[in-house]
Amino acid sequence: MIHSIPCIIMRGGTSKGPFLRMSDLPESVEARTETLLNLMGAGHALQIDGIGGSDPLTSKVAIVERSDHPDADVDYLFAQVDGPGRRVDFNPNCGNMLSAVGPYAIETGLVEPQDGITVVRVCNLNTQRLIECHVPTPGRQVDYEGDTRISGVPGSAAGIQLSFLDVVGTKTGALLPTGQAREIIDGIEVTCLDAATPTLLIAAEAFGLTGDETPAELDANGPMLARLEAIRREAGRRMGLGDVSHGVLPKPVLLSAPGTTEATLRARYFVPHRCHKALAVTGAIALATAISVPGTVANRIATAAGRLTDGESLAHVRLEHPSGYIDLDVEHRGQDPHDVARVSLVRTARKIMAGTLYYPGTTPDHRPAAAMTARTG
Repeated sequence: MIHSIPCIIMRGGTSKGPFLRMSDLPESVEARTETLLNLMGAGHALQIDGIGGSDPLTSKVAIVERSDHPDADVDYLFAQVDGPGRRVDFNPNCGNMLSAVGPYAIETGLVEPQDGITVVRVCNLNTQRLIECHVPTPGRQVDYEGDTRISGVPGSAAGIQLSFLDVVGTKTGALLPTGQAREIIDGIEVTCLDAATPTLLIAAEAFGLTGDETPAELDANGPMLARLEAIRREAGRRMGLGDVSHGVLPKPVLLSAPGTTEATLRARYFVPHRCHKALAVTGAIALATAISVPGTVANRIATAAGRLTDGESLAHVRLEHPSGYIDLDVEHRGQDPHDVARVSLVRTARKIMAGTLYYPGTTPDHRPAAAMTARTG
């Protein structure tokens, strides 16, 4: 049986994928998962029978709906689809896809646009955290054109400011879920940290790397990847995440001193079995938070590189990644580096296609086609 669903394909930051209404999807998690697998073409390396892009950065889905949360306009559920493995992970958040949630909510009538800037308040269901999205809407229309450039995306577009609120302990309830700023796993010094997303921070030199390797070079380093995965699984256990062998959290990050004086730290971020060609927004938030926390791997490297002094909390952080840089502003409550009130950054987004998406499947509780097509325009 062929099903259909209204869809807008959007680029959000350095990611891309379909944006769907929750009300257009099956109610049960099992049927919803099967729907996402089928429409993305999961189970094939090229995702040839769906719209997945055969890369973790283009095999993502954003599900949006009106929110019942008193401080939010819309709910956002992120789904990471494993194309070859035919799995869907609803655990992580994706800050890049999030940058298109505000425009999508306005485009689909979920939020009334204002003249100038429309602030869309988003509740991320993956982490139960709130994000403010400042969307340019001159003349009450979403404006995608502008002169903001972000690394990893060609050209320029309108800047969308994202402010992530209360980022600490999104999955584990603690900034340092193991209670330690640094510890040893398999003979390697690591930091297990949870801010916006659980991460595993390791100095690149611990693997005999310089930190400026390309994603392709790192993806080809089989022995390093195998050891990194073993450490990640143990870190997940220590962080209280259980068996993470079939999940994407925690995300491993290799850190080194920046290659230029413009940056605070250099990162190679994994998703988790391939190196990100840029840097995930949630991963960048975790690093921006970790830099000011005494004793972490990130703090140690940044301090040794002369980017901050002992006991200093940075309000602005620039992270170097394979495609360039990402800048973040960090607001602490008082002088406590462990207590982060918000982290803000600027991303861009673009609407690529709007219409009806067709996909195969036998989903027993799929909503009727008439209800789905009512919002297609």
